[in-house]
Amino acid sequence: YDLIEQELIVPFEEVATTDADKEWLNSFYPALMANGQIEGQTWGIPFQRSTIVAYYNKDLFRAAGLDPEAPPTTWDEMIEMGKALTNDDSYGLMIPSTGYPYWMFQALAIQNGKEVMSGDGLTTYFDDPTVIETLEFWKSLSAEHGIMPEGTVEWGTLRQAFLEGQTAMMWHSTGNLTAVKNGASFDFGVAELPGNVRLGSPTGGGNFYLFQDTTEEERAAALKLMQFMTAPEQAAAWSIATGYMGVSPAAYETDALKAYVAEFPPALVARNQLENAVAEFSTFETARVRDGLNSAIQSALTGAKEPAEALGEAQAAAVRLLSDYQ
Repeated sequence: YDLIEQELIVPFEEVATTDADKEWLNSFYPALMANGQIEGQTWGIPFQRSTIVAYYNKDLFRAAGLDPEAPPTTWDEMIEMGKALTNDDSYGLMIPSTGYPYWMFQALAIQNGKEVMSGDGLTTYFDDPTVIETLEFWKSLSAEHGIMPEGTVEWGTLRQAFLEGQTAMMWHSTGNLTAVKNGASFDFGVAELPGNVRLGSPTGGGNFYLFQDTTEEERAAALKLMQFMTAPEQAAAWSIATGYMGVSPAAYETDALKAYVAEFPPALVARNQLENAVAEFSTFETARVRDGLNSAIQSALTGAKEPAEALGEAQAAAVRLLSDYQ
């Protein structure tokens, strides 16, 4: 919304005009297009895209007497298993609350049955009772259930903490998958996130855009590059190298990705989760609105404010920021 509002980008329909171009625009997973298509026009094309997935240490599951092939599928199971996995050396679960706390919170909120923003980018629901309940639940994982560290969990060091056995389960981007695969000295699994009212995760990652301050030749060249970078073979290679998902069904029909997922089934988890995915948080004034939500989450998790108070303040700030766009 911000790039459109600031008139920095142009819709792809202005440049992708041939039948082949239109076929390309329609070749991506619809869930990955949700952030890029607004009012019937395409403003962003998926490149390195993700959902949040649950990584878990199968060796620690076995040591705790849990089935290593049955990670939690509900919040209640996550708490129960988290308690069994928590000991003096390791927490049961870590959900990062720095870097992109709004992203993790959006996952929890949708699992609790509520979106945190409207589809038109004009309204937020931070002070909705269900959303407040969601933040209370996140805090309870440490304060009440003791399966997660109190305070904040660092996004940037969480992967290493998982690899060192400091937590049995972590929520993180599928973009970490190959790094975890290459770095783990133990047997690990990857699962879709557990649900409460429903299953769900926001999508994430980065899109390609066409900028307005460009010549026709530059736009044509940019389009050609994007079509190359998102071609099935390239999307497959990028997915294998990083863990980000292939952005089109055709990517999963390539010989390379077929062979890879046959050998390493966790590479399919993020793609399969698209069935329950929602668009990543986005509004007008996205950065400022999101910052308010991030601050509310962190102040609640650290105990500086109660969840209702923190989210009420974030909602009031969001209403002020969005009032000009109503």
